[in-house]
Amino acid sequence: MNSVGEACTDLKREYDQCFNRWFAEKFLKGDRSGDPCTETFRKYQRCVQKAIKEKDIPIDGVEFMGPNKDKPES
Repeated sequence: MNSVGEACTDLKREYDQCFNRWFAEKFLKGDRSGDPCTETFRKYQRCVQKAIKEKDIPIDGVEFMGPNKDKPES
């Protein structure tokens, strides 16, 4: 699945691969120490937030996911 912003699709794939690898190789085997994908997620999140702003997509009332649950910058 592509990202909301065409420029974000590669970052989404990079994050998805990182998360799936961590989940399968670490988390499911009981290793819950850290998340090596946090920085990749943040880069992707910033890209999506920028795309949402550029496309004027209304986000009022939407809950945000992620390490810090940051809302898009205005």
